[in-house]
Amino acid sequence: MAEHKAIRHHEFGKPQDVLKLETVPTPEPAAGEVRVKLLAATINPSDYGMIGGSYGRLRELPAVAGREGIGEVEALGEGVTGIEVGMKVRFPEEGTWQEYACMPAADLLFVPDAVPVEQAAISFINPPTAYCLLKKVVDLEPGSWIVQNAGNSAVGVSVIQMAKAMGFKTISQVRREELIEPLKAMGADHVVIEGSGWAKQAKELTGGEPIRLALNSIGGESATDQIKVLGTGGTQVTFGGMVGDLVRFPTRFLIFNDVRLIGFWWDKFCKTQGAEAVKEVMDAVYAMMADGSLKLPLEETFALEDILAAVEKDKGPRLGKVLLKP
Repeated sequence: MAEHKAIRHHEFGKPQDVLKLETVPTPEPAAGEVRVKLLAATINPSDYGMIGGSYGRLRELPAVAGREGIGEVEALGEGVTGIEVGMKVRFPEEGTWQEYACMPAADLLFVPDAVPVEQAAISFINPPTAYCLLKKVVDLEPGSWIVQNAGNSAVGVSVIQMAKAMGFKTISQVRREELIEPLKAMGADHVVIEGSGWAKQAKELTGGEPIRLALNSIGGESATDQIKVLGTGGTQVTFGGMVGDLVRFPTRFLIFNDVRLIGFWWDKFCKTQGAEAVKEVMDAVYAMMADGSLKLPLEETFALEDILAAVEKDKGPRLGKVLLKP
């Protein structure tokens, strides 16, 4: 029986404690299925939540880790028509850190050839999240101001570039001075340092224009600063919580500025809105990747065998994404 490499965990815990490179049987596609060969996968913060057992949706153990990757159709099961070997597709997301996996042909998400493979590998979670945050939450007029934290994250970089293409203006919060110029080069209007008191200068940064939308994936003081600078009727969307620090309930701002605090989860959007809505978002993302208006930075590429080194790199200071390849 053919075998392939997979990064699995038999219990929940820290990646360095529980992840193992194992050899597992390579599956044969059943009727109506295809087998997909991995081209490139990536590491996301939510992967750590799934490996650690804290994410909103967990897999049965033992589980192959990873949620995001690009593959190509390598074999067709009986009765599969209209699909050709070599077509680029999203790698089955129930475990992307492995060389092969099977899935129903009906569930395939196709990736246009015009999208570079390494960009496609990181296209399925962060860019569509960024697109939805900009287009599906608040109806923004061209020229509207947006503030976001984690400006150097994959969502943050996507927001900067998409906002520029859509005619919005951005203030991006970061923790390191050396990130300011690279983010400005990508189209950021302003980049501010967390803890610098930037919120007191927000009106100067926007020329007195109100900030309509705040995007929060950190929490703590960073999120509180955003609430302080929101204009009347402004909305803060929380879609992540990188630090566990408490956010003080903003009674004053809720009463006097009528701000709104809501949440967004791409997984839930996919489940509740259905395949057509997901396709509409992904088509928009791929159009921007194909024409170059969205290009995410890449940090380093590792072999599957080097997963622990890849995790260490991913957890350190960086601007781009870490990729895994067979």
